[in-house]
Amino acid sequence: MQAVSAAVPRHVAIIMDGNNRWAKQRFLPGVAGHKAGVDAVRAVIEVCAEAEVEVLTLFAFSSENWQRPADEVGALMGLFLRALRREAKRLADNGIRLRIIGERARFSAELQAAMAEAEDLTAGGERLLLQVAANYGGQWDITQAAQRLAREVAAGHLQVEDIAPDLLRRCLVTGDQPMVDLCIRTGGEQRISNFLLWQMAYAELYFSALFWPDFKHEAMRSALADFARRQRRFGKTSEQVAAEGRNPTC
Repeated sequence: MQAVSAAVPRHVAIIMDGNNRWAKQRFLPGVAGHKAGVDAVRAVIEVCAEAEVEVLTLFAFSSENWQRPADEVGALMGLFLRALRREAKRLADNGIRLRIIGERARFSAELQAAMAEAEDLTAGGERLLLQVAANYGGQWDITQAAQRLAREVAAGHLQVEDIAPDLLRRCLVTGDQPMVDLCIRTGGEQRISNFLLWQMAYAELYFSALFWPDFKHEAMRSALADFARRQRRFGKTSEQVAAEGRNPTC
């Protein structure tokens, strides 16, 4: 992908929170909030593509969300299926490549097939990689990476002493992508909820009081502008960063 200004995050991750509360304020069923949130998804994709962000990862359904009421989970699965079928061509036409990350086995065969079809249809997109985290949890991700390495050790293909942070990182489901630069959470909550735990080691955190359906173009642009004003030191001092020739405002 193309090189961009250091003031632009390469990888943006978003926890899309507040759909149910948005709906309750309007005396609507919770699924109405999730439906309204689709417009916000389109908006942030457009802004990220315009800003030349390389990767956008959206937390759509966590591994803990299965604990929600069965009717709500069923409605979410139906919405996910319809969105995949309806939005895939739009993404492809706009150069957006879709990737679903998470443990797919628990989803229905129909939904798994729709995921694969949408990924195939958008495979040629080079403008932006859109990753949708579904049945995903950060602890699961680190666990499956550790299991992969353990199998390599057991097979004699790897020595325990060879296991290093970068090797484990490459075994994560996002292993071929840059680490998260900016994590946004909407809905007024201030936690990361088991999302991309390893990948967000040095992420800048941005919390918005807006419920997800209200987080549109201007809200996303404001988040990117806030990121551009921050100094990222990665453990170093401001003076060291300046001496290395980095832009002290990024």
